[in-house]
Amino acid sequence: MPTEEQPQQSALGEAAHANVPEASPQAATHAGLSEDAALALLARADLLASELEALARNREVLRSRKISIAIVMHAHTPRHVSLPLIRNLFTLELMKVTLHPMTPADIKRAGEEVMMTRLPGVSVGERLTLARRASGRVAAALLCDAEPRIIRAALDNGRLVEADVVKAMMRQKSPAAFVAAVCHHPGWSVRREVRKAALRNQHTPLGVVLQFARGLHPGELREILNGSKLRQNVRDYLLRELERQGAASAAGHS
Repeated sequence: MPTEEQPQQSALGEAAHANVPEASPQAATHAGLSEDAALALLARADLLASELEALARNREVLRSRKISIAIVMHAHTPRHVSLPLIRNLFTLELMKVTLHPMTPADIKRAGEEVMMTRLPGVSVGERLTLARRASGRVAAALLCDAEPRIIRAALDNGRLVEADVVKAMMRQKSPAAFVAAVCHHPGWSVRREVRKAALRNQHTPLGVVLQFARGLHPGELREILNGSKLRQNVRDYLLRELERQGAASAAGHS
């Protein structure tokens, strides 16, 4: 036998799908609103900020993490509603929010900031997932992780950009494991800007320095020599490489 609650739930579900704007606020605030009906409401691009605020005040509805995520990702959710909700999401839920194409840009950035502040306390398994799948900003924050496998996973993240790798290579406090991983990475180790940054890093092995320096132009070598505090053996080698290239160029013109 159907209960009194069942027709009410059905009516709320119909209200959630209705095109009549005034149906939404009533559904949003109702304590008996089902998860499916709430998610149907949140799928509507025309949902008003006031309606989203009403959903966020509905304590019963907000027990669902799916609904919390959907409220955060909705383009019309007021920031005073979405930002507190972000802080209550799990780390991998935040990753989902920041990668979703419909999430507003400022909310994505806020979610990334929360994830990055959590990294020291996040488990190795979760950091590995973030390194592989999170946004480029989060992957960049994991380039100096204590775990070499997490560094390697971050370097393989397709969202990581060259500027972040170069920036990390330019830090003198970058761990040796990171520098070694970049120097031997099939994708990053062939980039000219990455190679130039590697020549400036104290952890770059001398054999790699020799290999990278041979592929640079004299002007690039001079730039590195003039603007960096280099190890003496690296400086000496770069000077010899400049002389070699100069001699080769002179011989070619004779």
